[in-house]
Amino acid sequence: MIKSVLIFNQLGKPRLLKFYTQLDTHTQQQILRSIHAQISKRPDTLCNFVENTQSLDNSNTRIIYRHYATLYFVFVTDLSESELGILDLIQVFVESLDRVFENVCELDLIFHFDEVHYVLSEVVSAGMVVETNLQEITRAVDEAK
Repeated sequence: MIKSVLIFNQLGKPRLLKFYTQLDTHTQQQILRSIHAQISKRPDTLCNFVENTQSLDNSNTRIIYRHYATLYFVFVTDLSESELGILDLIQVFVESLDRVFENVCELDLIFHFDEVHYVLSEVVSAGMVVETNLQEITRAVDEAK
């Protein structure tokens, strides 16, 4: 199960925070800071998985992330999720954003946060993967406009 989806820039400024479990704002900010501290200092030559993180209360979690330009796309999952499957899901999510915004950038995530949340809700709902077909995702977003 996907526990949370985070997008933040290189400075740790959140651009999207979506938690699928009930957490107070202070805890969410602590998690964001901890995850940013862990993955921002990792060189690009290391793998995109971090297991048994100290950022979350539960030790059976895994951080799976991709670094695109100035943004980190992070999925926090339990151990039952496939790392490669989540990496592919991140790629689908980014490509969906790219189709919706035509060359997505950080400013699109800031000024059109509602559309970003809608695209995410088409891909993941309640911590479960709903759709991975790019055409279906963009069609649903276009219909909502």
